[in-house]
Amino acid sequence: MKYGYFDDDNKEYVITTPQTPYPWINYLGMQDFFSLISNTAGGYCFYKDARLRRITRYRYNNVPTDSGGRYFYIYDNGDFWSPGWMPVKRDLDSYECRHGLGYTSITGQRDGIEAKVLFFVPLDFNGEIHRVTLKNIGDREKRITLFSFVEFCLWNAYDDMTNFQRNFNTGEVEIIGSTIYHKTEYRERRNHYSFYSVNADISGFDSDRESFIGLYNGFDAPRAVTAGKSNNSVADGWSPIASHSINVVLQPGQERDFVFVLGYVENPEDEKWESQGIINKKPALAMIERFKTTEQVDKSLNVLKRYWDELLLKYHVDSADPKLDRMVNVWNQYQCMVTFNLSRSASYFESGIGRGIGFRDSNQDILGFVHQVPDTARQRILDLAATQLEDGGAYHQYQPLTKKGNNEIGGNFNDDPLWLILSTAAYMKETGDFSILDEIVPFDNDSSKAADMFEHLKRSFYHVVNNLGPHGLPLIGRADWNDCLNLNCFSTEPDQSFQTTTNKDSKVAESVLIAAMFVFIGKEYAEICRRRGLDEEAHIARHYIDEMKETVMKYGYDGEWFLRAYDDCGNKVGSKENEEGKIFIETQGFCIMAGMGLEDGSAVKALDSVKKYLDTKYGIVLLNPAFTRYYVNLGEISSYPPGYKENAGIFCHNNPWVMIAETVIGRGERAFEYYKKIAPAYVEERSDIHRMEPYVYSQMIAGKDAKRFGEAKNSWLTGTAAWNFVAISQWILGIKPDYDGLVIDPCIPPDWNGYTVKRMFRGVRYTITVENPEHVCKGVKSMTVDGYPVEGNVLPVFADDGEHEVRVILGC
Repeated sequence: MKYGYFDDDNKEYVITTPQTPYPWINYLGMQDFFSLISNTAGGYCFYKDARLRRITRYRYNNVPTDSGGRYFYIYDNGDFWSPGWMPVKRDLDSYECRHGLGYTSITGQRDGIEAKVLFFVPLDFNGEIHRVTLKNIGDREKRITLFSFVEFCLWNAYDDMTNFQRNFNTGEVEIIGSTIYHKTEYRERRNHYSFYSVNADISGFDSDRESFIGLYNGFDAPRAVTAGKSNNSVADGWSPIASHSINVVLQPGQERDFVFVLGYVENPEDEKWESQGIINKKPALAMIERFKTTEQVDKSLNVLKRYWDELLLKYHVDSADPKLDRMVNVWNQYQCMVTFNLSRSASYFESGIGRGIGFRDSNQDILGFVHQVPDTARQRILDLAATQLEDGGAYHQYQPLTKKGNNEIGGNFNDDPLWLILSTAAYMKETGDFSILDEIVPFDNDSSKAADMFEHLKRSFYHVVNNLGPHGLPLIGRADWNDCLNLNCFSTEPDQSFQTTTNKDSKVAESVLIAAMFVFIGKEYAEICRRRGLDEEAHIARHYIDEMKETVMKYGYDGEWFLRAYDDCGNKVGSKENEEGKIFIETQGFCIMAGMGLEDGSAVKALDSVKKYLDTKYGIVLLNPAFTRYYVNLGEISSYPPGYKENAGIFCHNNPWVMIAETVIGRGERAFEYYKKIAPAYVEERSDIHRMEPYVYSQMIAGKDAKRFGEAKNSWLTGTAAWNFVAISQWILGIKPDYDGLVIDPCIPPDWNGYTVKRMFRGVRYTITVENPEHVCKGVKSMTVDGYPVEGNVLPVFADDGEHEVRVILGC
């Protein structure tokens, strides 16, 4: 069943009912100010850091699920309703939500009134714009009252939900004209405040939550709205909100616009006050002035749309498959940018409280968006490197506001260092900029412990070399990519964290996945050394890589597939010898990506085993058979019910590794088959089963052992976005950046006739037409650039900032 449709011309997903299977959200903001908004106007916003600078409040694990947001109420002669259906839930005569790129528009109609609300965060602006358009579509005069509503968070989202003995005494506001200022705690250490304004005279206001809602009422029937009149309340010590009421008279056919600004301001310490005890409002007034009129709003929205149009022109495919085109050209790239901005910190599944920017996460995210904003990617790489530790390890996460390592999580996730090499290599391939290697970057954010970026990469490489176990495979530490495979934890205490509680570290538990990563990513380090003129270091690195490759084939291959790990007792994990969890997905993909098993057929056997044991109609499960009991030697992975999350769920993040592996052995048809199983546009028709948004990837889909087989969870913020874009754009469509140019190496289904990709690369636009007259999966037979033949399959790098036509013929 579908709950909407793709509007490809406008790059929007249109939702046609407010009662979607789960709240379907969008993200607003591209720089410092970010917002989450659902199809019924739920969600929240924050400045830079979802924990430390939360501006509006959101209640996770609430009933109903999506409770709280930026709400508008229309009071019409005793009747009242909301244009987004929630929170009032009055039946609407019509409803539509349009999620676009960085904006959302929600329209509702009831009893002759149409209310349309546009939400977006303008570029270079720390705030949300809410434009409300009210239109009388009936045949009689309407006298209505429009109520606005937002609820302020007391800045630190964790403290806000736990420290009531303090927070129920700190709320402060100031009301000047049509603007309500949230100045809680501004009197002491804080230098920031928030505000909510409207560009019209108001008939009343409320800034105290209890006065507006009533102690025993809910968002669905606030006391002020049911009465049709504001209380003019001023929050003092209790929970601050911002609500305006505006009396509106509309003749038939008449419409009126109102522009609301929800903003955030930071003042320098010496400019905090206008006068004694009066906050400096000049920055807020300037922000309000910038959006006084609908013309200003339209102009800013158009600037935002043009910004996205330019970003999406960096990679564009025209194929015979509209679902493929909309995923590659719009929604996958859009999601990649959102994951870059927020890592895994703030979604409807991530509270923004316990996690900041992930080291592993963000390095992988860079792979998906470096072609769009390479300068931003460069800075993120340097920020990540600054959290690296002197031994080459890293903090697993850092807080985006401070950019310092998150001590609550710590480090010792032994795959982390390698991802820094991969993201840096991806940046250099995309840009040709090797100067990043000379940037001086601190370790652990300590400037006294600084070295050039190349040294950071070197320590990343040798962190693996220096941490090997009994078989010569890398030690897993607290965990490798799979945070739920905790081979050193041995947790029997209910409240222990599997990831941060390490009961035992006997340097025995080893990861075959990290070994595969070391071979795949280590080659990049060796090549960087060679291009830096460090031939001896490159030779040494290749020696370690070759050694590791041999070790994996000796100790990490189980006859039909690659092992996953060795536990703390030296026993195999992911082996035919195991009763449960005999085969895992991760190593089947990554080992073959690294080139293992290609010569003797082991790679083909492993991928055939994936098809036999792991493949399902909804995607590839992470392991099989599922664990039916808790294994203390494996940790969290066996604590989930069968079929969910890491215990045999379809963990979408690593499905692309198998897609890529299939292209390595030349099976384009199977690679694309796997791609279609989890790509959102292809699962739209089963949204009642899938439940999550049909325009973005989810982290997990319940596997074949689960009662809810096919149901997705944890949408938006997942490495699935970046890896699927890499799989489809670089390995299937086969347009891959490299140090010396674009490598053209498609691996497609044999029934494809061809396609065209337009790709910006180092300031040059390439139009690459791929033709498949012999209907093969793989193999470039010939290639021309501007009509001239080119030897091999690497497009030259031009210095003319122009456009070049490329024709690629596939064949034997």
